[in-house]
Amino acid sequence: MEKPDQKLSWEEIRKRLLDEYPQLKEEDLIYEAGKEEALLERLRQKLGKTKEEINYWLHLMG
Repeated sequence: MEKPDQKLSWEEIRKRLLDEYPQLKEEDLIYEAGKEEALLERLRQKLGKTKEEINYWLHLMG
């Protein structure tokens, strides 16, 4: 178990998201530097959450 102040890598966050949200696929979680908005939009569409909600839990995870 990681320490509360330890940041997770994108790979660790991606694995958690795939485990927690089975409707997500590998291609939904492709991260490209400078294209964060595209990633957020894919997650918003797949999960039915707002960008703010997604930003919040991504911040909590990593």
